[in-house]
Amino acid sequence: MAHIDPLPADHTPELADTFRHFEEILGFVPNSLLTLQRRPQIVRAFGELTAAVMDPEGSVDPAFKRLLAHFASRAAGCQYCEAHSLVAAGISGLPQEKLDALWEYQTSEQYSEAERAALDFALAAGAVPNAVDDEVMSRLKAHWSEEQIVELLAAVCLYGFLNRWNDSMATDLEEGPKSLGDRVLKQGGWTGGKHLG
Repeated sequence: MAHIDPLPADHTPELADTFRHFEEILGFVPNSLLTLQRRPQIVRAFGELTAAVMDPEGSVDPAFKRLLAHFASRAAGCQYCEAHSLVAAGISGLPQEKLDALWEYQTSEQYSEAERAALDFALAAGAVPNAVDDEVMSRLKAHWSEEQIVELLAAVCLYGFLNRWNDSMATDLEEGPKSLGDRVLKQGGWTGGKHLG
C-alpha cells in the first residue's frame, strides 16, 4: 500500500498538458506523478526531462531506451518501474519478439551484440554500488558512439529518479503494468512486491 495516496489527475489543472504527455507514453497517468503533483513544478520539470531523454529525434531509438530503463530498474530492484518501462517500450514500438526474449537477451537472436552491451551497461549503471567498469565501458564503446552513450546513460539516470521515488513511496502499481508483469516478468521472479495495494 502506498505511503502517500495519489491525488486525482484533475487536482492540478496546470499539469493537464504534462499528464497528457504521460498518457501518450503509458496509456494512463502513473500513480507516481499523481502523488508527486503535490509539487507541480517537479512534475513539469520531470516531464521536460523525460521529453529530452526520450526524444525521438535522438540517435537511439526511444523504445530501446525504455528497455534500458527496464534493465536499470531491474538492477535497482524497483518492480514498479520494471513493469512501467516495458509498457512504455511496447507503446514506443519495441517488437513483441524482443519482449518475449527478454530473459534470454544474452543468447537470443532477437538481440544484437550492440544491444547486449548496452543492456549489460544498464544493469551495471543501475546497480548500487555502481558496477560500470572499464570492461563494461569498453564493450559499450565498441558498438555505440559517445553521443549515443550519453543518451543510453540518460535513460538509466531518468529511471534512477523513478526507482528511488516509487520504491520509497511504495507506489501502487496500476492494472496494465501489473498484467504485463504477471505475463512477462513473473518468470524471472517479479512479484510486484510492495507495489501491490
